[in-house]
Amino acid sequence: MNALNAEPAGGRPPTSIKTVAVIDIGATSIRMAIGEIDAVGRVRTLDTLAQAVSLGKDTFSDNIIRKSTMEECCRVLRSYRQIVQQYQIRIPEDVRVVATSAVREARNRLAFIDRVYIATGLEIDPMDEAEVNRVTFLGVEPYLRDEPSLAAAQTVVMEVGGGSTEMLLVHQGNVISAHTFRMGSLRLRKALEGYNAPAAKVQRLMASQIQRMVDEVRRLVSDEGRVELIALGGDVRFAAAQLLPDWQPEQLSRLPVAALADFTSHLITLSDDRIVHRHHLSFPEAETVGAALLSYVMLARAFQLEHILVTNTNLRDGLLHEIAVRQPWTHEFRHQIVRSATQLATRYHADLRHAGHVARLVSRLFDQLQAEHQLDPRHEVLLHVAALLHEIGGFVSNRSLHKHSMYLIRNSEIFGLGKRSLLLVALVARYHRRASPQPMHEGYATLNREDRVAVAKMAALLRVAVALDESRSQRIDDFTCRVEDSRLVISIPQADDLSLEQLAIQQNGSLFEEVFGLRVLLRIARAAG
Repeated sequence: MNALNAEPAGGRPPTSIKTVAVIDIGATSIRMAIGEIDAVGRVRTLDTLAQAVSLGKDTFSDNIIRKSTMEECCRVLRSYRQIVQQYQIRIPEDVRVVATSAVREARNRLAFIDRVYIATGLEIDPMDEAEVNRVTFLGVEPYLRDEPSLAAAQTVVMEVGGGSTEMLLVHQGNVISAHTFRMGSLRLRKALEGYNAPAAKVQRLMASQIQRMVDEVRRLVSDEGRVELIALGGDVRFAAAQLLPDWQPEQLSRLPVAALADFTSHLITLSDDRIVHRHHLSFPEAETVGAALLSYVMLARAFQLEHILVTNTNLRDGLLHEIAVRQPWTHEFRHQIVRSATQLATRYHADLRHAGHVARLVSRLFDQLQAEHQLDPRHEVLLHVAALLHEIGGFVSNRSLHKHSMYLIRNSEIFGLGKRSLLLVALVARYHRRASPQPMHEGYATLNREDRVAVAKMAALLRVAVALDESRSQRIDDFTCRVEDSRLVISIPQADDLSLEQLAIQQNGSLFEEVFGLRVLLRIARAAG
């Protein structure tokens, strides 16, 4: 049974039920899932719908969504809205609408998003690659945790979409790498469209394009240890339904690679019309199924796999799970982000003892000063990551280290952090010393007011944490904070001398006073008696 849908062990199920809807606007279709979430966060899917659209054809051909396609999408979304209302789901509170590469890459994406809102009242969130990876991880995490065969293996989680291919590499429950390839089944078909050559040669060209992605994935996976491949997406689910007579979509099923390869070779020889009539797919699905399945086959053969794992899990499952846990940045997800950031710090030869200690100190400050900063848990994760990475600029040069740190962070990948989150982390690291945030500074000038305030608050906290480890000896690891009049008093037990740290506070604490209106004072906490 799917871990997301598991019933409680014993006892009566809770009576508090919340019904929600998630909508995924993809390159070839708009899909909706409606689910029930009980009081303890278990999800039961009530209904799923799918309607074919032509978004990918527009974007991957002309980089713009045509007016006719916009209206086609509005028609589909209006019909979905009616169904949502029949389920008495609150709009927009309990409806999440996301869009992937076909909308994200279109030059007129804002016009599309505005047109949908005017026509339906639904607000579209164009997810970036990091967000898609995060939600994908949420969807497959129960299998990675509970499936014995995956415990020791290097598990490649792959979804070939219409516009891009998402990949996660997981080992022992940890995300080793996450990558998005700008190669999708529809994008590949559009690139080869109109190529005047025999079908066999077109297939070879398609395979050569896919091979580039396969080679990159092979480079990311270690040669040591067993490899498993979890294939996601509607195309491979279709193949599993055709080839596995006892397929149970809610479970991980093993699909023989040899059978999938034969089935793929057969499909590629058929015209789109034949695929539609023989296999009852829509025309957009018929266009993409061959290229997508060939990608899975070539990847499986590269790792010499006899089987691939297939499940019904999809982006909408991850979105439902995210709503169910009520906090998208769960403890497990935080662990994966911090682990990825630590890998980045290691790559740039950061002083991990100092960086890790500053990160722990700043998280403690964040916790104790919640009443002053009033930031949400997501900001604690960003602040912790900024502390881990605040000195990686030294890899380039100690001169203007803070600016080099910002550049390296902005141009790196950290699992789970999209471009906006990476920018916030980069700016906090940039302001861990020297100048305060200024309107003309690169990156900072592009932020809205909410983010500007958050950056200033996080940078002020980071400066205090850095000052607390000015000796780089990690000798301060416990303290309590108290606001007295216009001062923040940090009491540190079992300290002999705080003159070095107090001097660092005086030199770098101006931002904290500027942001919070509190002067920072360190004090030795004497034991009673």
